[in-house]
Amino acid sequence: MRFVDPKNDLAFKKIFGDENKKEILISFLNSVLDFKDDKTIVDVSLANPYQVPKIPGLKETILDIKAINQNGDKFIVEMQKKDLGEFDKRSLYYTSKAYVEQLDIKQDYTKLNKVYFIGILNFNMFENKSFISRHLIINQETNTQDIKDFEFCFIELKKFDKDLTQLNSILDRWIYFINNASILDLIPAQYKNIKEFEYAFSIANQNSWTKKEIEVYEYISLKEFDEINARQTAIRKAKKKGEKKGEKKGEKKGIEKGIEKEKLNIAKNSISQGLDDKTISTITGLSVEQIKKIR
Repeated sequence: MRFVDPKNDLAFKKIFGDENKKEILISFLNSVLDFKDDKTIVDVSLANPYQVPKIPGLKETILDIKAINQNGDKFIVEMQKKDLGEFDKRSLYYTSKAYVEQLDIKQDYTKLNKVYFIGILNFNMFENKSFISRHLIINQETNTQDIKDFEFCFIELKKFDKDLTQLNSILDRWIYFINNASILDLIPAQYKNIKEFEYAFSIANQNSWTKKEIEVYEYISLKEFDEINARQTAIRKAKKKGEKKGEKKGEKKGIEKGIEKEKLNIAKNSISQGLDDKTISTITGLSVEQIKKIR
């Protein structure tokens, strides 16, 4: 059995934006926001459900999932693979935009409902050690949340280091699934008999995808490889020109280490997608021998 990488833009939207399997998104939202009892989400209406995008330019690919629960609260869930900078401002912009768009011309402010922003990041954004952080508007003097209509939750995937034996909660299982589904051969025992996860793995199974979906999925993956190769080429050219002379040795080592780690991740994902060693070597710059060891 071969599973897609949920961090891929198309795969993320297909898994969590399926109108016929809304239980997946509901389970994810409840676990991330720790909703229990009367706050538990029991239904969502998807504002932009999954559709197969056309390949040219991928203009129809919308990475974020917008959902509304039974109370009218709005949720924005976005998967962001690359650190393009200013993600904090981006999240503020999307949240405030979703908040304002609730009003019509009459501007009846009583109709404004709460907006939650959930950012799933494949990079580190904050200095905190925890992989998940909640951000509220707090009264500095009383330390109370007097303004409640905006909430932000960020999940930093690279800080999640639990293995299968350490998954103690539904949230742990979701984050492990997002991080590792593409390198699994079977559905782990820790996920068996949980309906939402059985649905998620079923959707992530490449055998259930259409030829068109696989084509777009691979196009997005290769586009990411191209971007990484372009960055590597830029770094090599910069070194040749001496533009990096002023950099500290530690910074250089950090960049090189990051590149090598990214190469390994790409190689693992490529193996899970069924690419041969020679193709993976061309994409990543790793030797065939290295790839065989990874395999």
